[in-house]
Amino acid sequence: MADLVIIVPTRGRPAAAAALAQAFKKTCTADTHLLFAVDDDDPELAEYRRVQPPHTTSNPEHSMVACLNRAARDVLAYPPFAIGFMGDDHCPRTAGWDAAYLEALRDLGTGIVYGNDLLQGANLPTQVAMTADIVRALGWMAPPALRHLYVDNFWRDLGNTAGCLRYLPDVVVEHRHPVAGKAQWDAGYARVNDGAVYAHDEAAYLEFAGRGGLEAAAAAVRALCGAA
Repeated sequence: MADLVIIVPTRGRPAAAAALAQAFKKTCTADTHLLFAVDDDDPELAEYRRVQPPHTTSNPEHSMVACLNRAARDVLAYPPFAIGFMGDDHCPRTAGWDAAYLEALRDLGTGIVYGNDLLQGANLPTQVAMTADIVRALGWMAPPALRHLYVDNFWRDLGNTAGCLRYLPDVVVEHRHPVAGKAQWDAGYARVNDGAVYAHDEAAYLEFAGRGGLEAAAAAVRALCGAA
């Protein structure tokens, strides 16, 4: 297994997956594996297979979080040192970005790292990598109550609360999102950025944090940091 596995949950965008795979080839310098996580009912599944054999699971709810968590649990069967997330609309720009992530994570021992997405910058880790022990301890990468949004809020809050978050401003992993004017709004963006999805995920995250879920997750990570 590679030192770093980046999971990319994606649906209906094989062309975006192909562009991301090319960006990885141009910029990766470490032992890094790109894993596309695709629903087994995706109508573009055959096209994804032409790009790169994807990791497929049943995901009837078509939830990005469920897809990510299922893929992460499967990756833990052959654990890398670190597991990361990118969207299919991210694009690494800095040569050796993956080596920089691994260097920062090894320095932390247990922790979370992210780069500059040219949209949120330090404010939110829209792409992220974390040591695999965090995923193993929590049993997931993102709170299962979420569907698509507030995942980056969780990673930021988890890392800050546990004291193991590091931002690399000179490592650029561009987020080519329609909000930044770098992509066209399509049916996939419309579905996951719908007001009802925002309302659901905001309420779910506030409930998760308010009922102690964030502090419990941070305590589990702090315990790992203490054992490192």
